[in-house]
Amino acid sequence: MAILEIKRIEENSDMLAQFFESRIQAGFPSPAQGAFADAVDLNHELINNPAATFCARVIGDSMVDSGILEGDMLIIDRSLEPHDGDIVVCFIDGDFTVKRIMVSNSGISLVPANHKFPVIKVPKESHFIIWGVVSHIIKKLNR
Repeated sequence: MAILEIKRIEENSDMLAQFFESRIQAGFPSPAQGAFADAVDLNHELINNPAATFCARVIGDSMVDSGILEGDMLIIDRSLEPHDGDIVVCFIDGDFTVKRIMVSNSGISLVPANHKFPVIKVPKESHFIIWGVVSHIIKKLNR
């Protein structure tokens, strides 16, 4: 249920990567029409509020049907207001977890994206905090 290795994003760190200006087809291949630009700042692309943004690596498989796999890195923005249906990182009774939040008249539920896991109905007496909203998922595709 836990998410480990939560780390704050450094506000003044550079994360520059070479940037290919052309859009890349996900359908039929097309000739490359652009060239490489100097660089793209991944902080600018992925992080809106550095002081409130953290990274965490996922363990477990409760969110696989939402494309969140063990080993993926989550970008978590604590400055975003959580809304019904958002994927959030929560702290519940001493443990961190990542789930989709559902709010109804009967209360708050944490919904996994794997049929092997039960929905967690958050009891009123539990120690529960929505710690932040997942804004991005970073995946490693190579072995």
